[in-house]
Parts: sequence; C-alpha cells; structure tokens
Amino acid sequence: MMKTRTLTALVATTTAAALLAACSGGTKSGSDSAGSKTLTLASVDQGSIEDVVKAFEQANPGVKVRYTTSGADQYQQQIRTQLSSATAPDVMSVWPGNGNPGATHVLAEPGYLRDLSDQPWVAKMPAAIKSVAQYEGKTYNAIFGQNGIGAVYNEQAMQKAGLTPPDTWTKLLAFCRDAKAKGTPAFALGNQDNWVTQLVLYALVATTVYGDDRDFDKKMQSGQATFAKSPWATALDKYLTMEKTGCFQKNPLGTNYEASQQLAATGKTLGIIQGNWVIALLKGKNPQGSFTLKALPATDDPSETIIPAAAGAGYGVNAKAKNPELALKFVNFVMSPEGMNLFVKKQGGLPSLPDTGFVVDPSLTELSKFIQANRTVPFMDQLWPNAKVQQTMLSGLQEIFSGQSTPQNLLKDMDTEYKAGS
Repeated sequence: MMKTRTLTALVATTTAAALLAACSGGTKSGSDSAGSKTLTLASVDQGSIEDVVKAFEQANPGVKVRYTTSGADQYQQQIRTQLSSATAPDVMSVWPGNGNPGATHVLAEPGYLRDLSDQPWVAKMPAAIKSVAQYEGKTYNAIFGQNGIGAVYNEQAMQKAGLTPPDTWTKLLAFCRDAKAKGTPAFALGNQDNWVTQLVLYALVATTVYGDDRDFDKKMQSGQATFAKSPWATALDKYLTMEKTGCFQKNPLGTNYEASQQLAATGKTLGIIQGNWVIALLKGKNPQGSFTLKALPATDDPSETIIPAAAGAGYGVNAKAKNPELALKFVNFVMSPEGMNLFVKKQGGLPSLPDTGFVVDPSLTELSKFIQANRTVPFMDQLWPNAKVQQTMLSGLQEIFSGQSTPQNLLKDMDTEYKAGS
C-alpha cells in the first residue's frame, strides 16, 4: 500500500506505498568520480531524500551521493532487474514484509540484501516494526518511519466549502454529496497509477475487517478465512459506493498520482485519501496550504474506526555493493535521530524508533493518537504470503473501475494467489 504500497503502498507507499512513494521520477548526480567517496542510491522518497542526502554529505565532507528517484511502480519493475544483473546501486528503497516486488522478504530470500542485524539501531526497533524488517530472523531493512492511511484534508478548501471532516460512514457520504453540490469533489483519486487504487480500500478494510476480528490474518494463514467470504467484500462495496456517490473527481482512472496531488493541493478537491507521505508533496505544491490527516470512517460508530498504520519503506544495502562501508554509513545516518527526524518531518510521518526527540506535526495529531491507543492495523499486504496477491488486487481494482471486472471476481482471484503461498 504510497505504500506502503505497503502499504500499501497505500504508500505512499507506499507505497507504496506504500505501499509507499512519489510518482514523477528524477535524477540527481553527485561526483562522477569512482572510489570510496561516492555512494549510489535509488529511492522512492522523492521530496524528502534530497534533504537527507544533503545532510549526509555535509556530515561526511568529500562524500558524494549519486541518486535517482522514481515512482513505486517504475522502481519495483527496475530494481529486481538491476539486482539480478549486478547493476543495482549500493543502497535502495525496500518495503517492509512480503507484499510487493521490492519488499524485504522478496529481496532478501535470493540474497540480494546485506544482513544489517549487527547495526546499532536494530536493538532499538519496536517488535512490530522489526518483524517486517526481517527475513528468517535477520534484519535487512532500515525502516525509519511509520505511516498511516487516511483522508488528508485541505483546510483552506474545507473552510471555503463550509464543511468539516466526517467521523461516520453516513456523514462521509453526506459530505461527498455536499462537496459535489458545491462544485468541489471531496477527494482526488489517481487510479491511473495502479498502486494508488489500494489506499481507499485499505482505509475501509481496517475498520470493516479488523474492527471485529484482529486475528483475521491468522485465520487467513490457517485457511479458516478467505477474501471472498469476509468483510473484504463489504469494504470493496463501500469503495464503489463512494465512487457512485461522487466522492471522487471525474475519471479517477484517467488521473495519475501527480495530477491527484495537484487537485488536492490547489483546492480543486477538498482532500485526498492517501498515506501521510502525501502531505509534504501537497505542501510543496502549495506552501501556504494547511493539510490534516483524519481517519476515514467505515461505520456509524466513531469508536470502531481503525487506521491502517505501519512501517513505511526503508533502505536496504546491496549485498554486492561497490562501496559497502559508505552504504552502511548512509543507512546508519538514516536511522540516527538527525537523519530519521529529517526524513519524517519532510514526509509528514512519525519516526520508527523511540526517543528521537521528534515533535509531532499538528497535521498528524490524530494518527499519533490512534497509534498510541492501538487503534491501528498493519498495511494489509505486509502479512500476505507473496507479492502476487497485491499485484492481482491492484490490476483488478483498475479493471473494476473500467467496468471490466467485478468485486467477486477480484476477491476470488486474490484468494487463488494467496493460497498459492510463498
């Protein structure tokens, strides 16, 4: 799930996902000189990696970082090819768990990632985060932040419309109708980028599925539950109900992630359902704007609402890195209070380690409270047995939005991939 895709994305993303993740790509070059003073890096953290690289270079005089940034979809297609052909960079974005082609399990199993278990920050990682940073008991992922998925509102646009964030399902649909009547759709949705399709669904699944059954994943793993015969069907129905009610702008399938950001940032919509990582991107497009993340309700009892919140994408070290010492130095900087706080502040996230001195941004007050109150569940794909389940879900959601498939077919296909195992 922008992230978390693992999410998811959503998430962001992932992203992608987020899930993690920013969509448009770019390249920044440091020195062309080879040797111990040059580090190569591939990242999906566009908009935040730039400042981290700058701080790292300043803390290490003479060091240059040659880095590229790209969207989650493009990145995940490229990184496996680069790793298998020995052309991958020293350090690379890696998602938690097992949910997508760039996830920890998927890259650690064939030996592409260096074991980071001996690094000083590993002992400080909370158990829930460490569990998705590991493969077979060894840590491979420097996860620096926690992310959540919810409705991110443009406060100025909300004030102009005279509306407030809804806290029940009934109020959410009324909010969508009122926003549409005022000529400003409630939420931007960039489903042209397939990783984005999962974020609304994850936000609804958190409450509809896990609100009544926190052990749902264990039941899936033991074969006692399926997607098709569970409240996943309810969540998917609510997603489509939102679409039919007019909660999104016209033609979400023809709108990419970048364009959806522009809509929400400039008040063409009242907000966007995304990971908290989108806040920094919205502020980049509208520096005078104020944006706040709120839980997306799925029932009419606010006390039942749960937010998808989990470890975001981190960084892994190439097992065949050309500059392994500098690669370790970089991930240790990322996991230091300075590096971590710089990252999560820029992204609009929360640090993964305790006692970093981080001051929570007001835009994330509700997410922080939900995390502290244990009213969160991991991004769903992080606990799935293989990356194909998520890929089937993403393509299937696009097919549903284009009228080429149905919710029932999608959930059955997801069950088929899930049962295939790892």
